[in-house]
Amino acid sequence: MGGKFLFDGQPVPFEDGQTILQAARAAGHYIPHLCWHPDFTPHGSCKLCIVKVGGRHVSSCALPARDGMEVESNTPEINGERRALLQMLFVEGNHFCPSCEKSGNCQLQALAYELDMSSARFAHFYPDRPVDASHPDVLLDFNRCIFCELCVRASRDVDHKGVFALTDRGIRKHLVVNAESGRLADTDFAVGDRAADICPVGVILRKRVGFAVPIGERKYDEASISTVAMEKGE
Repeated sequence: MGGKFLFDGQPVPFEDGQTILQAARAAGHYIPHLCWHPDFTPHGSCKLCIVKVGGRHVSSCALPARDGMEVESNTPEINGERRALLQMLFVEGNHFCPSCEKSGNCQLQALAYELDMSSARFAHFYPDRPVDASHPDVLLDFNRCIFCELCVRASRDVDHKGVFALTDRGIRKHLVVNAESGRLADTDFAVGDRAADICPVGVILRKRVGFAVPIGERKYDEASISTVAMEKGE
């Protein structure tokens, strides 16, 4: 049956079962996000997709659209909160953008540009996160992990392997590999797995192809993340 709601003052139609984010995207409105992906069920962990509904800040990827609701998204208040969330993500990990193989193709970096994040603002944590280079085709750089769980969901639900998982809580939470040794080489992970290409940042990296695309020709060099997302449905 569906209905309509107002998105930044513009009427947006929706179908039964659609979330605010899904309906807004279908109508041509971009909402920043990191942990959401069109191929997977909503997770609601990154909170970048927050919008304001009825005076409350909610995750648009998880809240079902309802007839008559008024949604605020592209406002100074909401974008300010998104910017603060990005700043926290940057300082909680070790993000070395100038030397990162994912630079120019990284959604976290692209969102920082999109939302005019010009500084880290908070004190850096500098966590100790060793790199796993044991696999012949893939490097795991845990320094960049933002705990979106996309690799966890892809490996479990699409590849049916369960290679990745998050363990511990709070400041000690981290990504692990499902092997007694803790090494990717000791799993059945393959470079052709869905999980190999799902990471929005630079954790899962294919070996021997780094920096193959020159600066100026990378995905987010040519267009902003909002433009790429709406044109390619990412």
